Amino acid sequence: MKLSILALVAATLVALAASAGSRPSAAPSKATAETLKQLEGVFMQAAAEKGSAGYMSYYSDDAVELPNGADAIVGKTNIAAGMGFLDDKNNRLTWAPIGADISVSGDLGYTYGTFEFRSKDKDGKQTVDRGKYMTVWKRQADGSWKVAVDMGNSGKKEQ
Repeated sequence: MKLSILALVAATLVALAASAGSRPSAAPSKATAETLKQLEGVFMQAAAEKGSAGYMSYYSDDAVELPNGADAIVGKTNIAAGMGFLDDKNNRLTWAPIGADISVSGDLGYTYGTFEFRSKDKDGKQTVDRGKYMTVWKRQADGSWKVAVDMGNSGKKEQ
């Protein structure tokens, strides 16, 4: 009987040790508004270096794009279909976050700021579009952040 109890205790300790080893050693660090602002910089760099593929790598599969003057686009695949312009080296999209915040629960956040899109028209003349944007970020199960909703609108046209 003592041997059975000893074996049961040993088996329980082994099971507890094994399950403790499979848990993350620490909870994911708490994100801050600054976390999202820094993420915006990495996001922009990915777009500059890898075009539409780099840009879309930051979108969740169920993301929603709210383009200026157009209907909402739902789903990463549908959004990606319109992002080929980022692969043209004559085009350059840059943006700078001005503000950000994170929910108390730590699973949603937003950034907002300004953007500039430089391109060349059909005659090769440089064009510039400036405006504002707002992005809603959602923390994923793996702890990464992905774009859940993105929108932008053009500012005043330059004369």
